[in-house]
Amino acid sequence: MIYVLTLATPAPLPLTDDHIRAAISIALPDGNAAITRLGTQAADIALPHYPDNALITKLRAYLDGLQIDFFLTPAAGRRKKLLIADMDSTMVRGETLDDLAEAAGLKEKIAAITQQAMEGGLDFAAAVRERVGLLKGLKAAAIAKAAAAMEFNPGAETLIKTMKANGARCILVSGGFTQFTEPAAARLGFDHHHGNSLIIENDILTGAVREPIQDKHAKVHHLNQYAAQWKLAPGDTMAIGDGANDLPMLKAAGLGIGYRPKPLLADSLTNLIRHGDLTAALYAQGYREEDLIK
Repeated sequence: MIYVLTLATPAPLPLTDDHIRAAISIALPDGNAAITRLGTQAADIALPHYPDNALITKLRAYLDGLQIDFFLTPAAGRRKKLLIADMDSTMVRGETLDDLAEAAGLKEKIAAITQQAMEGGLDFAAAVRERVGLLKGLKAAAIAKAAAAMEFNPGAETLIKTMKANGARCILVSGGFTQFTEPAAARLGFDHHHGNSLIIENDILTGAVREPIQDKHAKVHHLNQYAAQWKLAPGDTMAIGDGANDLPMLKAAGLGIGYRPKPLLADSLTNLIRHGDLTAALYAQGYREEDLIK
């Protein structure tokens, strides 16, 4: 099977010929490779086989030092037909529940719980219930204010626009809340969205969340459900996320990418965006710079 090593730099850093030659010398110490330029910031390198773990570790050390992301994918079927994306700290900058907690004067306390959960140190569902419980009594108007203030990570709109223009379906799946996934999905152009739901009575948060909790198992379920609905093979799917709650979904997808990954993801996945923005996920699929819709 032929594989592709994709290199991508963050804007405005160019990907130079020296970078490419050095990467080839590591991935293929005994041979040459065909190179396809995808633009000033990305290139594909054809590999006759998948590199072993020692070579991947060596590649990582070299490329991380230069702020270059890399991806290893099969040459066939690179452009995906289904994207399942996490919301908080992936599509959306920061954690929306932490932003909501700021209105209650509890951001530091709730953010600490969020961080532990995202790193896999706490049961996710229990952490959701605990954080929501701390917000009991908060006025619902604070949700609308926090949702209106959401900012998207660089490249998020380009990723969705470009994939949809090329026939892919895009689904936002979050352990966060529908009060945020709904406006985020609408603004970014997702086809569907899923999340947890805060229970509100008389315009006040009750401190409860609707069960069952959307956790890591729910994310895998949505990936499989939509793939089956649209008769797609696992290899036709892509998932992207940042936290421990995303790991099973990322492993189940044909292409799983960790974006600004928490340590558990960084240690578990090969395909990571550590340095660039979300457009790197398009280069990983073989899109060229001129294909990107901004």
